[in-house]
Amino acid sequence: MGNAEGRAPRRAQPRGNPGSFDELHRLCKEVFPPQMEGVKLIVTKTLSSHFQVTHTVHMSTLGPSGYRFNATFVGDRQLGPTEVFPMLLGDMDSSGSLNAQALHLLGDHLRAKAVFQTHQAKFVTWQFDGEYRGEDCTATLTLGNPDLLGGSVIVVAHFLQSVTARLVLGGELVYHRRPGEEGAILTLAGKYSAPNWVTTLNVGYGGAHASYYHRANEQVQVGVELEANTRLQESTFTFGYQLTLPGANAVFRGLLDSNWSVGGVLEKKLPPLPVTLALGAFLNHCRSRFHCGFTVTVG
Repeated sequence: MGNAEGRAPRRAQPRGNPGSFDELHRLCKEVFPPQMEGVKLIVTKTLSSHFQVTHTVHMSTLGPSGYRFNATFVGDRQLGPTEVFPMLLGDMDSSGSLNAQALHLLGDHLRAKAVFQTHQAKFVTWQFDGEYRGEDCTATLTLGNPDLLGGSVIVVAHFLQSVTARLVLGGELVYHRRPGEEGAILTLAGKYSAPNWVTTLNVGYGGAHASYYHRANEQVQVGVELEANTRLQESTFTFGYQLTLPGANAVFRGLLDSNWSVGGVLEKKLPPLPVTLALGAFLNHCRSRFHCGFTVTVG
């Protein structure tokens, strides 16, 4: 009895911030190989600690070939490995189409983001985001293509709450309005994280999206994804894996889905040179379609 009374109370694990709604399935998605087609050369040059430019040349046999120029400016305030504020990103292709983003930290917990996209000389998308990140919750409000004169707008609201250190619950509400039409779609989401695996589920009026990620060891990671669309009456099941070979400076990603598609991408770094080679191939047995790609990244 004396030992039980003298034992220190067990401290609860901190719940932490759940992150953003768009990153719920990120770990599973990163296991799958990226689609590759044609030959691509990517050259990145860091001009200073704040400014970086990237040149991309893509030669394709299925789509249009072209050149893209990307410029990135980052500020002095860094919250994480990939979170630096303020941040300005611009990407333009050879036809003059522009994709620009601006991110700024308004306060310790409040962030703002603006996205603009043009197709040649015509505006296609303009979007404004406001995000609040608390100690154990995240709330986001997005306005897409607001047109006060035409009476059309798309509003997206996200909310995530860390119920425990491992369980996250939340939802998404999408509202759209244009002349003669308006509607809303509600989606509920849940995520459970264990030391070596993560499972996520989104359920809404339009269908369901479930994923499972498992880290077997330092070299092997697997992911399983199920997407069901009730309006189109179709579903897709995808299995992916990632094999890391530290001694060879190589990473291999492969996938197999219910549409009888198989694919894989092998990435190989060539130290001490800042060069990465990537070779990928994808085959759809039902449609008898095959495409492959080769990418050289410098910088």
